[in-house]
Amino acid sequence: MSSTTTNTSPTTNSTAINSNSKNGSNQDPGSYFIDVARQYSSPIGAETELEPKELNTLNSSGGFIVVSTDKLSIKYPGVNLHGHDVGVIQADKPVPEKRLVYYFEIFVKNAGAKGQIAIGFTNQSFKMRRQPGWETNSCGYHGDDGNLYTGHGKGDAFGPTFTTNDTVGAGINYASQEFFFTKNGAVVGAVYKDKDMKGPLFPTVAVHSQNEEIEVNFGQRNFAFDLKEYERQEAMKQISAVDKISLPPNISYRLVRSYLLHYGYEATLNAFDVASKNTIPPIYIAQENGSGEQDIAYALTHRKTLRQ
Repeated sequence: MSSTTTNTSPTTNSTAINSNSKNGSNQDPGSYFIDVARQYSSPIGAETELEPKELNTLNSSGGFIVVSTDKLSIKYPGVNLHGHDVGVIQADKPVPEKRLVYYFEIFVKNAGAKGQIAIGFTNQSFKMRRQPGWETNSCGYHGDDGNLYTGHGKGDAFGPTFTTNDTVGAGINYASQEFFFTKNGAVVGAVYKDKDMKGPLFPTVAVHSQNEEIEVNFGQRNFAFDLKEYERQEAMKQISAVDKISLPPNISYRLVRSYLLHYGYEATLNAFDVASKNTIPPIYIAQENGSGEQDIAYALTHRKTLRQ
């Protein structure tokens, strides 16, 4: 078996750099390098983070709910006598943050006597006898009135109520800094996440009247909501927003040229300079920091030696 060695340093072919085109016109070579880097960069959320997998029976309202053996369903078996007799429980882990979107769902198996079911997010110090959204550092969408609660006892009109056989989801869009909620696969609405909300945040569900029963889906099966399509659309929004930012014409050229100079890629730098002069219009850049040709040549020689 034979093997070959591939040179991974930047190309020294000036023709290859100069011949790049975008939409049928000459492309700034700096932009070309940046476009290629963006195509092969790691996607958002590539780093491994621990994710919620089940409900945390150690951090719940105790005797007001019955948790299934797989820790993915809860039921309110008794009769509530007070406003604080809420059956509330958090997930076993906080929501991961190094991604574009986090999302989970519940399926309402039984809306019970009053349908006082809620889904949302709370922090670790949340009082586990309250509905999500009734206290600071929490947010919750409530099934009995369709209101959204964002840290106080009074809710705001938000969406439809939900009941038996409905699937309801809650998510965090980190790009837009919003909480969003869904019902039966469709987005109900979104609200800005309070910048003062102290994390980390935990997926949280609650039941509050007799025989209410829900099942939680942390991604162990397919969601009713098309999360992949939502993420794709949000990613396109972010790319579009970045592309609309106005930058000086030679900014990408300066970035690439600085990289080649810093690491001593002399031949590629020379080819890059030749290519930039053949663009329409040509790209010119003043010497930075008062550096002359002799200084640049000296730096190139020594950095190339170090790299080798």
